[in-house]
Amino acid sequence: MNPLETFLIAVALGCDAFAVGLGVGTRFCAPRQIFRLAFHFGLFQFAMPLLGWAMGLHLVGLVRTWGPWLAFFLLVFIGFKMAYESLRGEETSEVCADPTRGMSLVVLSLATSMDALGVGFSLGILGRQLLRAAVVIGLTAAAMTWAAMRIGNRLSVLWGRRMGVFGGVVLIAIAFKLLLG
Repeated sequence: MNPLETFLIAVALGCDAFAVGLGVGTRFCAPRQIFRLAFHFGLFQFAMPLLGWAMGLHLVGLVRTWGPWLAFFLLVFIGFKMAYESLRGEETSEVCADPTRGMSLVVLSLATSMDALGVGFSLGILGRQLLRAAVVIGLTAAAMTWAAMRIGNRLSVLWGRRMGVFGGVVLIAIAFKLLLG
């Protein structure tokens, strides 16, 4: 696989991370939050192709069956919560759980990297260079997440609470995309 193909695959896989980063960035954009989300999205995007390559065909079917449902419910929950709290006003901003911490961070990282699992499985079957591709995929996802959070934050400064609602709707849309394929 040539470097251009690898990069195009990395960008395609990073689109989910970008969209989630955009939504999260509308409410959570401190430097630590940006680092945590970008680092974890990049790490999972790096690791999942390697895991997909190492896993057998039977486990891939199981992950493909239940993974989208888990991602769907978490993203819908976080999306509705973000939109609801944005509509309620500023007094609720302290109550909203930070999706760049704890189990939310892990599940979001898994949700945005499920496609990378399949790509890794496919590249392993084809006998392709996997480590170099995984590094490019991980770095691209981290960069796209960082950029998306910064953009989401800028838009929320310009458009205020409406961007919180928009961010929630984006997360819900991604949830349906993951579920419906």
